[in-house]
Amino acid sequence: MKVLAVLWVLVFALAAAGQERFVRPVDEAAKDRSFLAFRTRLIAAAERKDAKFIDSIIDPDIKISFGIENGAANFRKFWNPEAKDSKFWEEFTAVIKNGGAFFGEGRNKYNAFAAPFPHTSWPDDLDAFEHQLIFGTNVNLREGPSVEAKVLDRLSYNVVKAVQDPEAPMSEERPEWIKIETLGGKSGYVNSRYVRSPIDYRAGFEKKRGQWKMTFFVAGD
Repeated sequence: MKVLAVLWVLVFALAAAGQERFVRPVDEAAKDRSFLAFRTRLIAAAERKDAKFIDSIIDPDIKISFGIENGAANFRKFWNPEAKDSKFWEEFTAVIKNGGAFFGEGRNKYNAFAAPFPHTSWPDDLDAFEHQLIFGTNVNLREGPSVEAKVLDRLSYNVVKAVQDPEAPMSEERPEWIKIETLGGKSGYVNSRYVRSPIDYRAGFEKKRGQWKMTFFVAGD
């Protein structure tokens, strides 16, 4: 009987190890009408690359790094949002248009919001440095790093691990294609714009003296 029990434990452990995991979109913005209205205006401003609007909602002490160069002046210097080709617009739009959750406490629960959902909804039991997320629905998993390569499957919000491709050139730049493996064992190539880390860029907003301000816009940990 003991041997049988051990075998069953092993069977369940192996089954659990081979299960797909997902982080589905979550968006709590509608729980507070003032934040929902603010975010609607913010998304519109981001889409038209309105640097003046962004400047108006930046908190003076905004956190932009885990070093010492924080604050509104350093935000403007680093991101230069006045430039229409600033990388800020691409990064920020992906953050603000993809859900999130409130993180305030007690009576002030709805006075603080963080985005996007891969950051706010990431499971505690999955290492944020080792795992990433398929950032979209029906994303093509291809046999090779090319739009011409065979489509092996389609993925939606699967948790994945990046796999080192020995044939890929070493580069500090983010590659166009990433070789991944899902926790269920599916492997192949995905366009990098559909793969996101939970510790990639995220933004935080707090309601201060009745006005919503962006208090952090950071990546990493």
